[in-house]
Amino acid sequence: MKEPKRILFISQEIYPYLAEETPIRMLNRQLPEFFQGHGYETRTFMPKFGEINERRNQLHEVIRLSGMNLIIEESDHPLLIKVASIQTARIQIYFIDNDDLFHRRKGVTNENGVEYPDNDDRVIFYARGVIETVKKLRWTPDVILCSGWMSALAPLYLKKAFNDEPFFAHSKIVLMLDDNEYKTPFHSKFADKLRIEGIMNTDVRSIADFPVGYEELMRLAVDYSDAIVYATPTVNQRVANYAETKNKPILKYEETEDLAAAAKRQWDFYNTLLEVENV
Repeated sequence: MKEPKRILFISQEIYPYLAEETPIRMLNRQLPEFFQGHGYETRTFMPKFGEINERRNQLHEVIRLSGMNLIIEESDHPLLIKVASIQTARIQIYFIDNDDLFHRRKGVTNENGVEYPDNDDRVIFYARGVIETVKKLRWTPDVILCSGWMSALAPLYLKKAFNDEPFFAHSKIVLMLDDNEYKTPFHSKFADKLRIEGIMNTDVRSIADFPVGYEELMRLAVDYSDAIVYATPTVNQRVANYAETKNKPILKYEETEDLAAAAKRQWDFYNTLLEVENV
């Protein structure tokens, strides 16, 4: 019997864990359900922001997956993995948590709407945390969807630092662009902070030695992705223009479609990517 295809969702925001029903949160909620309902195996991740009520959403820690320390700039950050289920969709969500970086923080901004100054560390921790957890699960995805700027380092890490891992060697990485941008550039030493074994200076020279804004980060993500999806009516035009110079498959947004239609178009798009791989 032929094994089902597998898709890994690395999302920044998912409804209902972040309560406001924004289009991207609703899409990130719809996609795993749609793909699972059409025969794919799925794993879905998001950051465990402090505003997520653990009791109401019935989160619990997965001890066998927790316990690793991730080092960022010589500081150890314990990795905690929690899980919850969306019962109506019959899907599980894995949460990447750390007391200092996520658990005690509201979201990407504080209660006054000011972006956290260590969001750069959080981006690094989230991408590495997801990858290390998938390795522990011993689960090999055919497609990896990165949604939101918090997931933007995953393509770089997967293509460079983890490119020899059998779990990811043949995965197609899809970057989903939306209209949610951060405003405060990351520190000029961000390229140094994200370095781990396998990441060379040449791999991050496009963001080296200057403050890294949203556009610079997402262009880096485009460089190491295999395909691009526009998930909202408007995306950063300079990033979109850059993506279109790279001759990679792009699925553009269609104004008239609902969530189900958007999920179906992505389904067709990913299947096409996998068919090309198998030729």
